[in-house]
Amino acid sequence: MTRTVVSFMLGDREIDVLVEPMTTLLSVLRDELGHTAAKEGCRQGGCGACTVLIDGEPFVSCLLPTEDVAGRRVETVETRNPVGGVGPLQQAFLDHNGFQCGYCTPGFVMIGTALLDRTPHPDEDEIIEAIGGNVCRCTGYRPILDAIAAAAAAMPEAGG
Repeated sequence: MTRTVVSFMLGDREIDVLVEPMTTLLSVLRDELGHTAAKEGCRQGGCGACTVLIDGEPFVSCLLPTEDVAGRRVETVETRNPVGGVGPLQQAFLDHNGFQCGYCTPGFVMIGTALLDRTPHPDEDEIIEAIGGNVCRCTGYRPILDAIAAAAAAMPEAGG
């Protein structure tokens, strides 16, 4: 098979990777670029553990061929973190025990990030709708909802 160079932005860095056809973005992120927050869960796009943002929108990276992100901006938990720390949404997950085993947490953080970027002060129904495609087998979802709501409440009001 012919390998192809795919160029995209990973956070604020320009990346060029050489990939086999249909190599998933998840494989490239984890195995070649060291961005291991996105997890391989179901390998069918049904659990959300591998969620990343592409041009600000959430995508499951386990199904996405790397070629499809050419020229686009990919964001992971690692690209959204302050160096050596955690972001406000991650801190809210810590403060509200929005995790247990933590396997699904990066996917929920990326979904929450996309939601709060688009809708800084969502109501609970909007949060529930946003996280609907992600699965957690440990927390029962209430702590996750509380964490996203707390991060939203801590955001400055628009225009202020």
